[in-house]
Amino acid sequence: MKELLKDYTKYNIWANERICRILESLPDDILDKELKSSFSTIRKSVYHIWDAEAIWNKRLGGRALKEWPSDTFKGSFEEFKTNFLAGSGKLFMYVINKESKQLEQNLTYKNIKGETFTNRIGHIIQHVVNHSTFHRGQIFTMLRFAGVTELFPTDFIAFARENK
Repeated sequence: MKELLKDYTKYNIWANERICRILESLPDDILDKELKSSFSTIRKSVYHIWDAEAIWNKRLGGRALKEWPSDTFKGSFEEFKTNFLAGSGKLFMYVINKESKQLEQNLTYKNIKGETFTNRIGHIIQHVVNHSTFHRGQIFTMLRFAGVTELFPTDFIAFARENK
C-alpha cells in the first residue's frame, strides 16, 4: 500500500507541475473566462484542487480548516503555484514519513461544516489524488473550449512511462 501511495502522490506533484506550466503561460482573460464546468473558470478550478489538497493535508495533520485557502488569497499566479505545489509535496512527504501500518489506520476528522467522519488514511490519500486528477481533466476540457490546443498528457501512465 505504501509504495502505491508514494507513486500516486509523486504522480500528483508531477501532474500539478504540468498543469501549472500550462496555466502560467496563459493570459488572465483565459484563466478567468466563464466556462461551463464544476467551477466557472479555469482559475477557480485549479484553486479548488489547491483548496482540497490543503484541507486534507491539515486533516491528516490532526487539524481542521474552517475556510478554503483560496477564499482569502489575493496573490499572483506565481505565489499560488508555490503554495499549491508545496501542498502537493507535503502530501508526498506525509506518505514517505509514515509506516505502512500507519497508512492503514483510521483517521477521524471534521469537514468544514463540523461533521465528523472516519476513514482509512490510505483511502484518504487515494481520494485526494483522484479528486485532483478529476479536476485536472475538467481543466483540460475547459482549456480546449477556451481555444488552447497545445496540451500534453497528465495521466498516470504518462508519468509511469517518464519515471521508469
